Amino acid sequence: MTAVDIDAKIPNNVDLAGDRRLQRALEQWQPKFIEWWEELGPSAFQRNPVYLRTAIDVGREGWAHFDHVEMPDYRWGIFLADQEPDRRIAFGDHKGEEVWQEVPGEYRSDLRRLLVVQGDTEPASVEQQRHLSLTAPSLYDMRNLFQVNVEEGRHLWAMVYLLHRYFGRDGRDEADEMLERHSGDADNPRILGAFNEETPDWLSFFMFTYFTDRDGKFQLASLRESAFDPLSRTCDFMIKEEAHHMFVGATGVGRVVQRTAELMHEHDTDDVHPFGGINLDVLQRYLNFHYSVSLDLFGAETSTNAANYFAAGLKGRFQEEQRDDDHLLKTVTRMVPEARDDGIGEREVTQLAALNETLRDDYAEDCQKGLDRWNRGLREVGIDMELRLPHVGFHRAVGTFRDHHVSPDGRLVSDAEWEASIDDWLPSDAERDHVTSLMAGVTEPGKMAGWVAAPAAGIHRQPVEYEYVKM
Repeated sequence: MTAVDIDAKIPNNVDLAGDRRLQRALEQWQPKFIEWWEELGPSAFQRNPVYLRTAIDVGREGWAHFDHVEMPDYRWGIFLADQEPDRRIAFGDHKGEEVWQEVPGEYRSDLRRLLVVQGDTEPASVEQQRHLSLTAPSLYDMRNLFQVNVEEGRHLWAMVYLLHRYFGRDGRDEADEMLERHSGDADNPRILGAFNEETPDWLSFFMFTYFTDRDGKFQLASLRESAFDPLSRTCDFMIKEEAHHMFVGATGVGRVVQRTAELMHEHDTDDVHPFGGINLDVLQRYLNFHYSVSLDLFGAETSTNAANYFAAGLKGRFQEEQRDDDHLLKTVTRMVPEARDDGIGEREVTQLAALNETLRDDYAEDCQKGLDRWNRGLREVGIDMELRLPHVGFHRAVGTFRDHHVSPDGRLVSDAEWEASIDDWLPSDAERDHVTSLMAGVTEPGKMAGWVAAPAAGIHRQPVEYEYVKM
């Protein structure tokens, strides 16, 4: 195990001090990152001390330190999980061989592309969320936003380290370009569509951290299976941090559902908008939007690129080693959806060709768990409405459904029906305006905006009323 150099200019456990050339290159990139953070990171409270978690180790216990930190002074570091002795490649054409500590020449281009796409998402979400602190519903929530932001920044550092360490000049150029692309920029946007969407309000933020960050969990888990061991170990530690991001989304949406239910009972009505709440049918439409946009991140139902990555050992499946098959997937088949003019059917393809769809299925199953919890909470207070995931073909821009209109219940519909029903299925302008009208910042410790319930507990054994951001 490599010791953690926590006092270095760039905290790390990869022995940067032992590679002066790499250390100099990263120290030259560091001010570019800080400049990006100060220009396109959080638009307010940059110099307010925030109660943040900072990675200081990679073990199971004691890996993070909590304290108030001004965000530009946050200690963004480079951390890889401990190396697994005698680790072998678990899938693909190289199954059973030793994992790689260097990049094989024949896979250099593909690995670089995987790193760049993953790395590009990290600063993108910070840019999408940069104005949210101004309307945070509590100091607790503001702190959670900033925790997500600084850790997305650290995840960018993780990918930049790999690009600098293993890809030479090409990698350094790619690292620079990740600070030059910007979310929603008409001329130089982020690579993936979902990361060019606005995150204009806190309901969108909670949905984003539940649905879109969950895509990140599955992409990182697939890369953790990689035969390229430094990438595997990098993603292993990133997943540990990513869990908090999904916690923010799951509990955030749950608290909105809880508050809506409270207002419904208090005022004996399903329409809580006049009382400063968000109706359940509006929550459903926000859910429809964010879930469908996140589904597109997995790509088309069949993919030659994904098949090639798997065969090469670059990217596996979620929990690859726990699966009971040959881990080659060249002869076993499965069905994938197929949209045709006469309806939605299926076609049979090899598991190897359908890796994107398999990962999307795993993701959808995981998403449903949160809905089950939220719906259970509604039933416990006597509300028989429930939230549902829309059909996989609803509102899709990638894959077999991209040229078809599909209703949330899975019907192919005409252009006319889609246009007539769109405000029943996706948030209308009036609903977005209502949600925006509720976004008033609350900065008194322990107080909450009226549209969201208080959390069940504070952060790291602190009380809910703790001063998570010092004003």
